[in-house]
Amino acid sequence: MILEYSFVQNALLGSLLASIACGLVGTYIVSRRLVLISGGITHASFGGIGLGVYFGVNPILAAMAFAVASACGVQWMSARGRIREDSAIAVFWTFGMSLGIIFSFMTPGFVADLSSYLFGSILAIGPGDLWVLGIVAAAVVATFALLMRTIVCTAFDPVFARSLRLPVPAIEYIMMALTAMTIVATLRLVGIVLAISLLTMPQLTAGIFTYSFPRMATLSILFGMAYCAGGLAVSYWLNVPSGASIIFVSIIIYAALKTIKTAAAKFM
Repeated sequence: MILEYSFVQNALLGSLLASIACGLVGTYIVSRRLVLISGGITHASFGGIGLGVYFGVNPILAAMAFAVASACGVQWMSARGRIREDSAIAVFWTFGMSLGIIFSFMTPGFVADLSSYLFGSILAIGPGDLWVLGIVAAAVVATFALLMRTIVCTAFDPVFARSLRLPVPAIEYIMMALTAMTIVATLRLVGIVLAISLLTMPQLTAGIFTYSFPRMATLSILFGMAYCAGGLAVSYWLNVPSGASIIFVSIIIYAALKTIKTAAAKFM
């Protein structure tokens, strides 16, 4: 039976941890309309991977540090009004990608594992990747458990949150850092090219059924798990890349559910 293989067990555990982290963080991103920022952070993280490969440092840890710095940089530049938010995203997006490409090509020898960070390889994740995912998921859950009310207020109406004297700037920086960490932690699952979908597709699907932040977060976690499991199955049956399969399944299910709801609404 396929579940007897350790790499499949690692893939399923990784999917569970990634779904928890992405379900919570992604709900904040979608509610706050920060999808473009998450895309910028995703691609900027490639700069950290290139630096890590060149200097012999763990690429995931290097990418995480670079992504957190980029996320905080975007937040700082846009909050101070020094540059428009979309322009700040473009700066870090292109800088990170160019830096990653330069240092990857400067690395002596052939970097065989580089494609797994670009396109994902969930069946290749090991104990180290699971530890990173576990720590990030635990940090995300703890943050939401302690600061749920403030996070929800900041996500939907930061101006109103400030009027309540809530620490909006601190929450924004914390959530940007958690977003960066979550993105990097999931790179081995779906890769840089597709990571943004794991933070948005479960939330879009959950939004079909509810607009409540807590319920949307819960449904996003469940849909994330279902998408990962379905994508793994498609990947196994068709012998195609698992990261792309996960995103393909998520989009197909979302489109089907959206079509069903729209059709049902016409007859009600």
